[in-house]
Amino acid sequence: MTDKPTYLTREGRAKLEAELEELTTVERKHIAERIAAAKELGDISESGEYEDAKKAQALLEGRIREVKHILSRAELIDEEYHGNGEVRVGSSVTVRLEDDNEEETWTIVGSAEANPRQGRISNESPIGAALLGKRARNKVTVQTPSGVMKLTIIKVK
Repeated sequence: MTDKPTYLTREGRAKLEAELEELTTVERKHIAERIAAAKELGDISESGEYEDAKKAQALLEGRIREVKHILSRAELIDEEYHGNGEVRVGSSVTVRLEDDNEEETWTIVGSAEANPRQGRISNESPIGAALLGKRARNKVTVQTPSGVMKLTIIKVK
């Protein structure tokens, strides 16, 4: 895992904190009960349920470590700062796609909160990184996995 900061909105941080609470209190207990029940069935060396429960436990502990790591290096995005009109993490950016002349609005967020289908793109993605530091009316050319994309920034909030 990397030690670079993870940018989070207040909402994103709250969601991760709630997830961590759920994982460490409810899910750990549930898996411990599954393991105990499988042990009561007898020979664990041949128990499929025991193996499944141990795999679930390993996945759970991995996710707990991941969430703790994200939270330990989280930097909150100042969602109230509208700055000097430059695109930054936390900005909403309306762009026009040159290929089809359609407009789209994306919010630049940290990688932990990225969800392109909801219009939330990571500051580390090719498009997010290319938009950072730009202003309205700037043209941006981005090399994406699916090819070159040409954008014009219409509005930054």
